[in-house]
Amino acid sequence: MDYRVLGVVLLSFLAYTNAEQVKFVDCGSVQGKVAEVDIQPCPSQPCQLHKGQSYSVNVTFTSSEFLFMCSNILNKPETYSMFIFPLDVESKTSAAVVHGMVAGIPVPFPIPQPDGCKSGIQCPIEPQKLYSYINQLPVKAEYPAIKLVVEWELRDDSSKDLFCIKFPVQIVN
Repeated sequence: MDYRVLGVVLLSFLAYTNAEQVKFVDCGSVQGKVAEVDIQPCPSQPCQLHKGQSYSVNVTFTSSEFLFMCSNILNKPETYSMFIFPLDVESKTSAAVVHGMVAGIPVPFPIPQPDGCKSGIQCPIEPQKLYSYINQLPVKAEYPAIKLVVEWELRDDSSKDLFCIKFPVQIVN
């Protein structure tokens, strides 16, 4: 057996086991629900992003949710009805929009591939399906060393958020 291959496998395993799920806040996902956010490498939080490097961002989400409504259609206190409406999403496209929130002001964070359909998602996006969106977050050398919050949206072809997440990062030299 080639020891180089074994070394790569062991290093990959160690990098994976040193990673932790990124703590995030949902900022308005309309057409989906985020299950997990993973940034590689990010052994501790907030993730320290080194200038001149690129980071892999993986967001696992489910398309569409259900809307639950209670209604008193007979206008009697004892006769409430529960209605369940699927918020089905069927989108032929998806586009990522990424901002760094600096002092409450959104500053665009350009990413190399804004097309979600070329970032691990098989389009068209179907309702009630699990997706793994994978993209790169390059940190340019000219970015200032600063703590900020990244806001990452993936929008469907109606410009509704399949997901919208915020997570803290620190850009370091």
